[in-house]
Amino acid sequence: MKSTIFKYSLVVGFLFFLIACSVKKDKFINRNFHAVTTEYNVLYNGNIALDKGLEELKTTYQDNFWEILPVERMPNNEDALLPGQTKNQNFERAEEKAVKAIQKHSMNIAGTEKNPQMDEAYLLLAKARYYDNRFIPSLESLNYILYKYPLSDRIYHAKVWREKVNIRLDNEDVAIKNLKLLLKDKKIEGQDLADANAMLAQAYMNVQVKDTAIASLKVAKEATKNNEEKARYTFILGQLYESLNYQDSAYAAFQEVIEMNRKSPRRYVIQSHAKQALQFDYKKGDTLAFVEKFNKLLEDRENRPYLDILHHQMGIFYDKQGLNEKAKFYYNKSIKSVSQDSYLISSNYRNIGEIYFKEAQYKTAGKYYDSTLLRLNDKTREYRKIKKKRDNLEDVIKYETIAQQNDSILNVVAMNDLDRKTYYENYIAKLKIEDEKKAKIAAEKAEKEANIQASLNTPGTNDKNVNISGKKDVQSMDIAGPSILPPGMGADNSNFYFYNPVAVEFGKKEFQSRWGKRPLSDNWRLSSSGLKNTDNENTDSLSLDQKDILDKEELNPKYDPQFYLAQIPTDQKLIDSLAKDRNFAYYQLGLIYKEKFKEYELAASRLEQLLKNKPEERLVLPAMYNLYKIYQQISPSKATDMKQQILAKYPDSRYAQILNNPEVEVTDSDNPEIVFNTLYKKFENNQLREVFVEVDEAIFKFAGEESLPKFEMLKAKVAGRLKGVEEYKKALNFVALTYPNAEEGKQAEKMVQTEMPLIEALDFGLAQPTSYKIIFPKTYPYGKEVKNLTDKVAKYIKDTNAVALKSSEDIYTLTDNFIVIHGFDNKDAAISVLSVLQLHKNYKLTDKVYIISTEDYKIVQMKKKLEEWILLNK
Repeated sequence: MKSTIFKYSLVVGFLFFLIACSVKKDKFINRNFHAVTTEYNVLYNGNIALDKGLEELKTTYQDNFWEILPVERMPNNEDALLPGQTKNQNFERAEEKAVKAIQKHSMNIAGTEKNPQMDEAYLLLAKARYYDNRFIPSLESLNYILYKYPLSDRIYHAKVWREKVNIRLDNEDVAIKNLKLLLKDKKIEGQDLADANAMLAQAYMNVQVKDTAIASLKVAKEATKNNEEKARYTFILGQLYESLNYQDSAYAAFQEVIEMNRKSPRRYVIQSHAKQALQFDYKKGDTLAFVEKFNKLLEDRENRPYLDILHHQMGIFYDKQGLNEKAKFYYNKSIKSVSQDSYLISSNYRNIGEIYFKEAQYKTAGKYYDSTLLRLNDKTREYRKIKKKRDNLEDVIKYETIAQQNDSILNVVAMNDLDRKTYYENYIAKLKIEDEKKAKIAAEKAEKEANIQASLNTPGTNDKNVNISGKKDVQSMDIAGPSILPPGMGADNSNFYFYNPVAVEFGKKEFQSRWGKRPLSDNWRLSSSGLKNTDNENTDSLSLDQKDILDKEELNPKYDPQFYLAQIPTDQKLIDSLAKDRNFAYYQLGLIYKEKFKEYELAASRLEQLLKNKPEERLVLPAMYNLYKIYQQISPSKATDMKQQILAKYPDSRYAQILNNPEVEVTDSDNPEIVFNTLYKKFENNQLREVFVEVDEAIFKFAGEESLPKFEMLKAKVAGRLKGVEEYKKALNFVALTYPNAEEGKQAEKMVQTEMPLIEALDFGLAQPTSYKIIFPKTYPYGKEVKNLTDKVAKYIKDTNAVALKSSEDIYTLTDNFIVIHGFDNKDAAISVLSVLQLHKNYKLTDKVYIISTEDYKIVQMKKKLEEWILLNK
């Protein structure tokens, strides 16, 4: 009986289940069945997936604290994805659950939704799509909620989310309008009120209305109950105050974050300390308190993940104090700390590079600038600025090297013999100390490696990489590597010295550092020739250590003063050349620091040193004028003195005219721009020989001027026309290498790379002739015979009314020209005309003459190969 009742109960229960599963019937049991199933099954799992996705986003998202933080974290939408691929699988799962709830449990009967959980399902769908950066589908879901569920208890939440999507779609004006309207409703409260004000602040931040954004963000900060959001909003407030230059308010906001302590995520606290540090007054502030505060932060174990930030701030502190070594120490510690902030790392490299630049260690500075550029966005203004500075350093390194080397040589040249010897003996003493330190470090390192290897080979140690705790010491394995022993000799059998390769290698290094290179022979301890072949009593009486030292010094020439004394130049021409190069290097450095780096102090020091060196006259006045311009920036009193010196010593110079009347452009022959324009007009008028001489004079006269690359480029063109393609290539190479940052240098480099190979590939007979010329080679300057020739050619063209024929006088080289008759379609026509000119009684020309194709004539002119062409066409 009981079994029968049970069976009927199952059947009835199953029927009720089928009835409740229907989404087409508006019954109490149907509505509640689907509502409960939706809320506690499908949506529950969907919301769990969404929460997991948000937690993962919080752990993976990297805030850029160098800019004003966004109110809300979002996944990076710049990463390329394959079709159908999502960035976070949890968001995909949340969307699937939302879709399932809508498809399986929606009760849309007669146009009305009977399942009260459907608004939650659409809200979950919108959020999942939003965090997947699919904003249009998300907006569709939210609009559906606002249209179909206007009485939902989640309506304010949906309205806030709709404006979040509008902001992501760059519809800030629409979002601001809707959010202001929403906030007028007094019923909105709690987290919805906080979110609405936060997103309104974000919209105002996007349109750069920061003061209004501050007001909204303050309301959001007070309304939210989430400590993480409260800390973030407060930090953003500090950033907004900072951007508006309200330093006191910014400091107070950051202090509020700091005082939240563990209620705030640690990253906001540390960044607040860093922001406050940037406001520190390095001249009047309490430096002891600053150092004490940051030392405590560095010692706090909780701050270990943020040591890169703290060390960076300490580096800035000592950098501002002018304590360069300490600043470099902390910058390097920041670099060595584990950091995900690429801009922070690049800032460390940049700041160290700036320190080395100020210390005139330009090669080292260049390396740090290279490291900076590797981590900077190449589209930013800062990248372009540092890139330009790095490129300009090439010239600085070149000229600083010349100046330092030549200064050093000339200083030694100026010494007497005794001072020179003393100078090099002192240098050698310092060199020995440095070498001993290096040898000691190398020996300690080798000994450490030998000890590690020896411990690995100790008998009874089964696992060579087991440490005290019983774990394998991976670091020891990496350092020592596997022991290599002779066949039959295991680690447990012997510790014989020569079976340990590391110990043997250490022994070899130790022997060489003590004795140097010795041949395998008797009496090897006395291997130097002086000790071998001399029975000098003084040598015999030396102690063993003294003999060792003597051996080393005799074997190594860098420990002998004569090695250096022998290299000092004695030729006066060479010494003068060194002085000239040094002076020009100082002049160039002064201009580079002034024009390219705006480092006026450095520029002034180089030009002042130049004047102390008593340079050649052509550099004195330009150096004084540039010093005057520099002093205008850093010392007006010195500028006045320099102006008076120029006017007193060089009253007729163009610089004096500029100083007396700076508004009027100087138009005489001393103005480089005017001189260049004049020369270029002559070049265009084919006055090549005149330009060839005058351009050299101009280059010498205007050495150091900004327009000098123009003159060099003009000289290259003239050389190409007069001397051929080989000289042209050499001249272009010179311009490209000497002025790599000037426009002319870049143009020359491009021509060398692209145009010159095409010209060099040209050769006689490769191209099909299209026309011909008759050429008469003549030596320049001319005699009467050339006038006779040109008159008869002109008479022939006039007599025959040959409109197609023209004559010209073409420059070939510095000493040769061509008288040319152009306009022959074929060689036979040229031969016919030449026959008339040579045989007819009115002309009777007897000059040396050739008929040449236009294509070959171009090659003759470009490569200066007339003789070669004549041989090929005999």
